[in-house]
Amino acid sequence: MVYPQLPSGPLNMESNSEERFHNNEDVIDDFYDIWLHPSALSSFEEIKSMAHEKQMVVFLDYDGTLSPIVNNPDQAFMSIEMRSAVREIGEHFPTAIISGRSIQKVFQFVRLNNIYYAGSHGMDISTPSVSLNYGYHEHQTRTIDEKGNDMINFCPVRDFLPRIQTIKDKLEKIAKDIKGASVEDNKFCLSVHFRCVNEENVGKLKEMVESTMEFYNDFRISEGKKVMEICPIINWNKGHALQYLLDTLGFEDSSNVLPIYIGDDKTDEDAFKVIKSIGRGFPVAVSTTPKETEALYSLRDPTEVMSFLILLAKWKMGCTLSKLV
Repeated sequence: MVYPQLPSGPLNMESNSEERFHNNEDVIDDFYDIWLHPSALSSFEEIKSMAHEKQMVVFLDYDGTLSPIVNNPDQAFMSIEMRSAVREIGEHFPTAIISGRSIQKVFQFVRLNNIYYAGSHGMDISTPSVSLNYGYHEHQTRTIDEKGNDMINFCPVRDFLPRIQTIKDKLEKIAKDIKGASVEDNKFCLSVHFRCVNEENVGKLKEMVESTMEFYNDFRISEGKKVMEICPIINWNKGHALQYLLDTLGFEDSSNVLPIYIGDDKTDEDAFKVIKSIGRGFPVAVSTTPKETEALYSLRDPTEVMSFLILLAKWKMGCTLSKLV
């Protein structure tokens, strides 16, 4: 597979200010058009050609990819149309959502039984089979889902859970003192949201969170879109989760498999890197403005994501019908 040519040096776009793009939609469109990450929609014929007679496996982020980013994280609902599109994708391709949310929470949003789920940035994974290649058998436990089906739960950070709850209690006390701040329990990681915090209080909130976390040197703080993520420090990320899922679904050692990963967050970059290291597949960044990314394709927002998923499902359905004729 020949990938689009990437620039040799770093893209210095942050210093040109998000405000300039926000205030001038023409500038956004002009700059986006020369961004060296072609649209997955306009490149669909190329993607179809590369995927012909191959097994595509679909991986999706949730927030900002399947649902819009909203002020209240508990209100990040996907549309009926998006749910229908994801359902169709799950009918035609092995499909998994890898989210920073807990598995339980993302399932409550999606409510589809024909796809797989990984929560806490890939640190909590539910699959129907055991992974044999990774040697993490001590982290795999057999469970029964709500329909009575045997499932395997993989969780390499289970031992961190008591301290995560302790940290959660401390962070909630901090959030109570800063209007608009909230703490989300994603089971094996925590999110401190500050999208609704007044700008003059954001620095104070960050300082208090960082001061608290100084006593927990086996946890890290990473920043996303108006959120601070607190996670255990282990050698595991969304890229590892993608590889684990490919393995448990029986695809990792197959040269016939093309993984596609669509996501908008910094944590999705690890999955993009894995696909590029495999040398086949489609890493797709979701972004309204150009940014540095390991992705090779782009989509602007959840609306374009939905359009792409619909095209993908229709193409696969057409391929299936043509084989029956």
